[in-house]
Amino acid sequence: MPKIAAICSPSHYRLVRKATYMRVPAFAFCTLATLVAGELSQQVAASVIVEPSPNTQDLYVVPTVEVTTLAEGAIAPPETLATQEFSTVSTATTADAKPGITASNVLIAAEPIAAEPIPPTATSLSAEAPVAAPVAAPVEIAQVPTPAPVAAPGMGTTVTMPPEVGDLAVTALDVQISGGSADLQQLVRQTIQTQPGASTSRSQLQSEVAELLGTGLFANVQATASSQAEGVSVVYEIVPVVVRAFQVSSNAKALTAETLNQLLANQVGQPVSPAALQAGIEQINQWYRTNGYTLAQVVALLPSQNGVMTIEVAEGVVGDINLRFVNETGRTVDEEGRPVQGRTRESVIRQELQLQPGQVFNENTARQDLQTLYGLGLFDDVNISLGGDSEDVTVTYEFEERLARAVNFGGGYSDNSGIFGSINYQDQNIGGTGDRLSSDIQVSGRGLQFDGAFTSPYRESNPDRLGYSVNAVRRRALSRTLTDEVVLPSGSAAREGRFGGGVSVMRPLGDWNAEAGLNYNRISIRDGDGEVFAVDELGNPLTFSSTGVDDLTTLSLQLSQDRRNNPFNPSAGSIVSLRTEQSVPVGNGGVLMNRLQANYSQYVPIELLNLSNGRDSEVLAFNLQGGTVLGDAASYNAFNLGGQNSVRGFQEGRLGTGRSYVLASAEYRFPVVSALGGVVFADFASDLGSADTVLGEPGVVRDQPGTGFGYGLGVRVQSPLGVIRADYGLTNTGDSRLHFGLGQRF
Repeated sequence: MPKIAAICSPSHYRLVRKATYMRVPAFAFCTLATLVAGELSQQVAASVIVEPSPNTQDLYVVPTVEVTTLAEGAIAPPETLATQEFSTVSTATTADAKPGITASNVLIAAEPIAAEPIPPTATSLSAEAPVAAPVAAPVEIAQVPTPAPVAAPGMGTTVTMPPEVGDLAVTALDVQISGGSADLQQLVRQTIQTQPGASTSRSQLQSEVAELLGTGLFANVQATASSQAEGVSVVYEIVPVVVRAFQVSSNAKALTAETLNQLLANQVGQPVSPAALQAGIEQINQWYRTNGYTLAQVVALLPSQNGVMTIEVAEGVVGDINLRFVNETGRTVDEEGRPVQGRTRESVIRQELQLQPGQVFNENTARQDLQTLYGLGLFDDVNISLGGDSEDVTVTYEFEERLARAVNFGGGYSDNSGIFGSINYQDQNIGGTGDRLSSDIQVSGRGLQFDGAFTSPYRESNPDRLGYSVNAVRRRALSRTLTDEVVLPSGSAAREGRFGGGVSVMRPLGDWNAEAGLNYNRISIRDGDGEVFAVDELGNPLTFSSTGVDDLTTLSLQLSQDRRNNPFNPSAGSIVSLRTEQSVPVGNGGVLMNRLQANYSQYVPIELLNLSNGRDSEVLAFNLQGGTVLGDAASYNAFNLGGQNSVRGFQEGRLGTGRSYVLASAEYRFPVVSALGGVVFADFASDLGSADTVLGEPGVVRDQPGTGFGYGLGVRVQSPLGVIRADYGLTNTGDSRLHFGLGQRF
């Protein structure tokens, strides 16, 4: 059976095949084998040569067709295999990419070659980008005569020779072919040895007639020779078989008989035509490619005199699925030669895979699996490699795990907390199950502060179980809204305190991920000594409650659709999210509001300056977001504009504070060297004139512009902690600022 080795990559999808064709009639075929071989290369014109069978009674041979990739101008030995290039628009590239197949570097050989599996090389397959299907070029059809077989009884063989000639060899002065289509006549002319100017005889004509009938393409063939002065004129009268039906070989799983006959319905009831059959083969192969079966193809077509055409296919059935982990150096074995052990349990990974043994390999399913695996948040990179043969394709997933566990200790002094000590613990893969825990604890003379969350995400492998998250917070920090231009009556800058927690559940809704939650927060405005205030020094209200403490209980719903090829550092795809929070007016303040927000990002890989470094590509990234608050709009629930996650170049929250906002950003991201990249960015935001509708009008009191833009340059560093970014921004007001953060801006 055909041997297959394949590599799936964001920038290359290379397919290596060794195709050994099925038993077909000798005439049918080196011709149809050649037609099928046309599917294995791009822009190739070649001939298949079939050696004569040693048995003159045997109408069947088993030609082995090899497609071989050569360097430009090289002479290929028959043992070499073919490499076929598939192009993608994906972000990652492969350093060992090879040239594509052209008419000048492809050899089609007829010698049988031992079919050995090719060791697969792992590289990444983009979760988004489609693989461009190879385009079959017309293939020259050439015939090599085989020894004359004996016609089977009842086949309607008729050979007429002038009596005076008998079985003597005579010169064929003229050879004509009557009946059938032009391409069928041409095929006959290429097959027979009787040619103008060459010798022929009764036995030779009988052999040629029998050979033509043996192909299964002809219902009847007659050869008539008439005497001329210096030889004979020969007329072949052919009656083509009428196609009654197409059937697919028993090993086919993806291609059904119903689909096959739908594709080739226009040929049923018509005289057989080699050109139509070749077009039909291309239709089938195109159907495979369109539906994601990129390893599948027609390997042979077997006609018969009863008009039933049998299509033999090799579809690429998955045998084993292997999981391998790579270390920080990209190796799958450690220094002692042992396989690298991953922290993530194999059972957790396998239960997320849709691609299973026994299925026909489908590229679309593989991409969905990559998307799911990236969505777990456990891996920096996931690669797929293929090996084996068409009946036993081995699929290997390679994983580069993210740094999942980290603990940090800190301490110091700040105006907000005084002398403090802190501990931060993160585990993104508890017990190798993908559950996540984060906690941040700070102890100071002004009290204990903490922020913690535990998340057990939804898993498609267990659709009846909801994902869930619980969190708790006790935090007091300088308010980004109530900045130090206006202070509290005590002369201190305002601190915003939050104490509470929440719970949420998660599951998909169609193509969207949904999350619903219930949250409670007690919000207070305090000075540096912890005293609560309801107004600022100008008498502007800070909370809806006259006590300076509001109770905010909300029901939230968020829908998101993530089509990025990498959730941490995307280079292609998009993500959109919609969120609403509805408060319940209970407790202090009786806050009644609905907070709406929408966010959309798009990532487009480009080759503007051809700076790709073999792994990262240039990317245009766009972000558009907006929101509004319906009902009560408190300062602590307003939208703050300006800062590292808004308009860069402005201080945090200094551009505007409004009930509504829009924010647009664009970035050109490009690789520099290895783990270092650069960014050119531009940001614009506006509060849409809503500053005076926020409780206490903090934006108006603080004379914030409300609308502005920034632009600048930045650097990105890949680290074990993820992407570290630094951006230097300039604003339309003449301000400038250097911002630092973790992860991409969007």
